[in-house]
Amino acid sequence: MNNMKGPWSRVALAVAAALALGGCVATAPKMGESKGTVTGAAGGASAEGENKQLVKCDETLGTLALQEDVNAPWYYQLRQYQLGSTIPVLRLMIQQSNCFVIVERGGAMRNMMTERQLQQSGEMRAGSNFGQGQMVAADYTMSPSIQFSGKTGNVGGFLGGRLGLLGAVAGNMGTNEASTTLLLIDNRSGVQISAAEGSAKNFDFGFFGAAFAGGLAGGGGGYANTPQGKVIVTAFADSYNQMVQALRNYRAQTVRGGLGTGGRLGVDGGTTPASKEIKKK
Repeated sequence: MNNMKGPWSRVALAVAAALALGGCVATAPKMGESKGTVTGAAGGASAEGENKQLVKCDETLGTLALQEDVNAPWYYQLRQYQLGSTIPVLRLMIQQSNCFVIVERGGAMRNMMTERQLQQSGEMRAGSNFGQGQMVAADYTMSPSIQFSGKTGNVGGFLGGRLGLLGAVAGNMGTNEASTTLLLIDNRSGVQISAAEGSAKNFDFGFFGAAFAGGLAGGGGGYANTPQGKVIVTAFADSYNQMVQALRNYRAQTVRGGLGTGGRLGVDGGTTPASKEIKKK
């Protein structure tokens, strides 16, 4: 046991804790006890209880709307993990960073439009001030996606040989990994401003280990519960931090002759500036 280092010592401690808690049914929930990678609150440019590893900006870069492809295969995968939309946690993280101002373009947009319809119908009190010209434009759109998320390894058998009883208790303890991408699009031009990929990994207990831990990992194993959700969120946080770091050194891409006017790969007989240059050569 004394020879174990790194992640295996942490795994052994986790299993030992599970044994110590064996026989417990449940404890009363405590407010703020279940902290994930993205936690706390945001109010305007202020943040409370945020993860200290979150990269922040001294000034905001513009307004931002988030768009999630609910028809993508990865979105259905979230449902299999019993996880909801990624948008709420991303919005919290982005506002805490102060890098962008979030504007609503999701379900709450219907409520915004309902209030304007009530104003136009004459049912609202005087001075409600829901007239035209007040809605803020979204300068950019950010799109999240998950490239990979799944269980990539099972360390229970290995622990069985190294730890004896503790390895047996670990059962099908496994490794969860996720890889995520964030894309940032300029809404006026349609140009992609930035793209970033992030990743994360954690350990969880399967059903056998959960039984010894008093059901700590959830009814069917941790993979379909908290551990999987946390590793996905952490991967998105990694993506976002890397994007912000890249944007701090942002330099616009340029094309000689103008952006969107034909590019530099001309064809013989074409009408674009690059095509006309071919004839001159």
